[in-house]
Amino acid sequence: MEHRTAQALLAALHARQVSAEDLARQAIAAIEAGDPALNAVVVRDFDRALQAARAADAARARGEAGVLLGLPMTVKEAFNVAGLPTTWGLPGAAAIPIAEDAVVVRRLKAAGAVILGKTNVATMLGDWQSANPVYGATSNPWDPARTAGGSSGGGAAAVAAGMVALEFGSDLASSLRAPAAFCGVYAHKPSWGLVPQRGFAPPGAPAWGPQPAIDLSVLGPIARSPGDLRLALQAVMGPDDAEAAAWRVALPPARGRALKDFRVLIVDRHPLVPTAAVIGAALEALEAALRREGAQVSREAGGLPDLAATAALQMELMMAQFSADVPDAAYAAARAAAEGLPASGDPQAAALRGQALSHRDWVRADRRRHADRAAWARLFRDVDVVLCPAMPTAAFPHDPRPMEQRTLQIDGATVPYTAQAVWGTLATVAGLPATAAPLGLTPEGLPIGLQIIGPWLEDLTPLAFAQALEQAFGGFRPPPAFAG
Repeated sequence: MEHRTAQALLAALHARQVSAEDLARQAIAAIEAGDPALNAVVVRDFDRALQAARAADAARARGEAGVLLGLPMTVKEAFNVAGLPTTWGLPGAAAIPIAEDAVVVRRLKAAGAVILGKTNVATMLGDWQSANPVYGATSNPWDPARTAGGSSGGGAAAVAAGMVALEFGSDLASSLRAPAAFCGVYAHKPSWGLVPQRGFAPPGAPAWGPQPAIDLSVLGPIARSPGDLRLALQAVMGPDDAEAAAWRVALPPARGRALKDFRVLIVDRHPLVPTAAVIGAALEALEAALRREGAQVSREAGGLPDLAATAALQMELMMAQFSADVPDAAYAAARAAAEGLPASGDPQAAALRGQALSHRDWVRADRRRHADRAAWARLFRDVDVVLCPAMPTAAFPHDPRPMEQRTLQIDGATVPYTAQAVWGTLATVAGLPATAAPLGLTPEGLPIGLQIIGPWLEDLTPLAFAQALEQAFGGFRPPPAFAG
């Protein structure tokens, strides 16, 4: 399989060492060879992709340039692509016609990317497995008996297996960071609001006008190097058409380049879920290596917001948003169930409260979110990045049971299945950028994922730290079954 980075492929195109059509045909061959074992690229658009690749070659011959000109890639099935189905894993949704590309897809194409197709997702993007009744389940390229993560699992599997060098997905509850961690690749959850969401919406959602951004959710890239993440982010970031009349994006420069330039806080314990010992050991080894490289490293997390309260707040805000689309009878039942339920740091109780929030209650919850953001802003006066697990375990075996019947095993302890999302809430509630990066392998040979959190709108800082890690210690390694 082909495991060069997107930047290396673009350099080869620029040097006329290969054509865009050749790269597209190589990627198509890799998908056709590797996907029977993974089920990652579930919507294929190869004929139009070859046409786009030939157009990219012609544009390059004319001297035209685009930051992604001629690069083959995929996008998550949840993005609208004109002429292709957008189902979010819902049976029957493929019949809904899609006439217009999502803004992100349009910008990727404008930058010259060749879209080969779309990758698998969890049903309604609501699981840390990518499985649904329309396309089936995606397997992990490191161990097909295990999940590739979700809900952007198809994209992470395709990138890890060498089918494509770049993918675009989404993240609300670690939907980029979990698949990246489980598949041993990189992903970036941008600052909230940095990438427009129009055209990323459930089947049948109206395509007119600038759609309201999905609260807490962001759209971001998956790749095999931090440099590719930065390239993809810069190709699509910036306001949607209506807002572009008034403002532009100019991200602050990274706070450092080499590891010695960074002030680092490491956090590996969460009050709501244990962290697998092997992941804690990997963070301890990283801490020692960072100190040897001259980074300023601390484990004094006193300035962090309360982690349990943050996890509960995300659940409350998230479920409040989902409840807007449930039938009136279901909403009334939720309000009755939540009547008198006290506020607490328990995410499950917060989920019940969230389903029944009044606008008054939501405003109060939103004020707590702003207090959370303010605490992070104060913390980032003294540190540059916060390192923590992307997920509390490595990839777990496929589990087709209903979610309420599942549990997670962490070093012999049984925890609720939904508890694995709590590490993602640190960055999500405050809208912070977070880069997921590989951090070695477990003794069983499964990837371990690191999460690098940076200050709001300083996305280049966690990306630069990930690149410094890659340069100092190495980064992506291909799964053995796809290394040839």
